[in-house]
Amino acid sequence: MLASSPFSVVEALRGDRSKRPLIDIASAGGLRSLLEDGIFEIIGAQRLDTPLVVRTSTLHQRFATTDLGMSSTGRIRGVLIGQLLRLLSVGMSIEHAFDDALAAWRGEVGANELTERLDALDDDERARLATDLEAHFVTLTRALGEIPARWTPRSSVRIFQRLAGGNVVLRDVVDLMIGTSTSDVASIALFDVTTSPLGEGAERSMRFHALMQTLRTSLMPLRTSTFSSATGEIWIRDVDYELLARSVEDVIACIRDQWSAR
Repeated sequence: MLASSPFSVVEALRGDRSKRPLIDIASAGGLRSLLEDGIFEIIGAQRLDTPLVVRTSTLHQRFATTDLGMSSTGRIRGVLIGQLLRLLSVGMSIEHAFDDALAAWRGEVGANELTERLDALDDDERARLATDLEAHFVTLTRALGEIPARWTPRSSVRIFQRLAGGNVVLRDVVDLMIGTSTSDVASIALFDVTTSPLGEGAERSMRFHALMQTLRTSLMPLRTSTFSSATGEIWIRDVDYELLARSVEDVIACIRDQWSAR
């Protein structure tokens, strides 16, 4: 795991092709079985009217702490930095981080609760947010490096998995995915960006992203990572069965908590 940003995050995620492991097409079935067995032990054979939903935010709630990034302004900043990452991934030139990110966001979602909260900010609050976003954007661009088109970057990749006959739904969004699933060696790298400092929740998110990609494609990704635009710190983990099994434990524990609270 890296504690600080390399010269190019993208280069670090891809690494040396000659050192990548062969694709793993055997582990996904076993991981799904672990999930199904664990859910059955909790819920049994009954069918729920409303499914239990697990996403990264629910995983974080198991270890709730004060997080400034979860304030309204922090959430808006997180959405905007995500929009900037999307623009960077397709080679867009960004001249004004706040204006360009806001235009992309409004074009995607129109109006929602967060855009209304943004519109309610006074001029000083809006100016502080724009300045703050610019600082995060500079940190991100310095670390990220160029993303070559040949690495097939995909942003905001949504993943949906139904388990236990629909009793449990797993949802995820990967901020950036690079690499191909058609190679004979593991090539997919997952990149998540947060505007908060990295903590225990980031580890859980990294594992969950890797698990969801494995369930979606039946292929284990090469690496999973989380980058903080607040500190410039990045954590990169090679994906193996142990990491994915820990994520299965995270998910089962989260389902158990939700079930107990019903």
